Amino acid sequence: MGTHPRGDAVILDNRIPQKTLGQWIADNPGCLGSKVKETFQGQLPFLFKVLSVNTALSIQAHPNKELAGKLHAQFPEHYPDANHKPEMAIALTPFQGMCGFRPVEEIVAFLQKVPEFRALIGNVAAEQLERSVCNDPRGVSAALRVCFTRMMKSEKKVFVDQLNMLVKRISQEVAAGKDTSGSSGKLLLQLHSQFPGDIGCFAIYFLNLVMLQPGESMFLGANEPHAYLYGDCIECMACSDNTVRAGLTPKFIDVLTLCEMLNYTPAPSSSKVFAPTQSRLDPCVYLYDPPVPDFTVMKIEIPSSIKLYLISAIDSASILLVIQGTAVGTSTAAISEMSLRRGSVLFISANESVSLHLSSLDGMLLFRACCLL
Repeated sequence: MGTHPRGDAVILDNRIPQKTLGQWIADNPGCLGSKVKETFQGQLPFLFKVLSVNTALSIQAHPNKELAGKLHAQFPEHYPDANHKPEMAIALTPFQGMCGFRPVEEIVAFLQKVPEFRALIGNVAAEQLERSVCNDPRGVSAALRVCFTRMMKSEKKVFVDQLNMLVKRISQEVAAGKDTSGSSGKLLLQLHSQFPGDIGCFAIYFLNLVMLQPGESMFLGANEPHAYLYGDCIECMACSDNTVRAGLTPKFIDVLTLCEMLNYTPAPSSSKVFAPTQSRLDPCVYLYDPPVPDFTVMKIEIPSSIKLYLISAIDSASILLVIQGTAVGTSTAAISEMSLRRGSVLFISANESVSLHLSSLDGMLLFRACCLL
């Protein structure tokens, strides 16, 4: 949902002459709101998505603005625009993902418990990381970069042999009823069954496993390695399609760019979970406000006791998505009333409000993406 040239949203109402949201905004730029229009050169600055992840999505990172500009100029076939792509995932169901480098102590523990992982990294790099635990943060990041780069640049035959040995050993341990949590056995077998022989299977020893409950979210800044493994989520991001992949994918993997760009700062998985704040103006609204200007997401939970609810006007264009419940929407800007149910998507111009007449017995859950400058 948005206006990126690779997926410009289609307008369903055939009374409107423009066929896509991008065309409509180009003809009605005032709809963005004055600050958004000026700051983002007349463009809607965010993309809004719903993901249902059954098979892991690739381990990837997104470049910052400076790197995105360079990559787009050099390799436009792989990097289709010059924008950065910070993003935020909000869980709709229990959600499993990987995000950022684990604390060094955890990675060192895997190097000691998983001989196949250590063999792939090599003793010299492994010992450097083990010694770095007492160092200053720069020494830790440097040692981590060496280890991760060794893994990513290892020859295919070498890592496939080590991976096959590891999968065989873990499978035997599982069959014998042994506890394999010390080598993340369950996750390893899950990912190997989806992407056999993929280098991404070893990345689980470097990256944090993050578990989100419905309503919890994680924010992924520039250069942060991450992957979505399982579950349903709402995702909002800057308007870009730039992705540098690292594994769990049949697509192009740009190893050199990836190893250069990553943020090698280790941090615990708990630091990746991002909590919303309740709006002071409306108790039904929770704000997910990440540390970037491009987007903010509001979760609107309307209890069953409320039958008439006003989606308030803000000084930004927004996209509203219905997750559960039914209502009839009216607005001075709309040609006619709108029937809203699960999956309905509305574009709301800046400084326009929408009245909802709820018809469902168990309230409504909606998400609204906007840009609060």
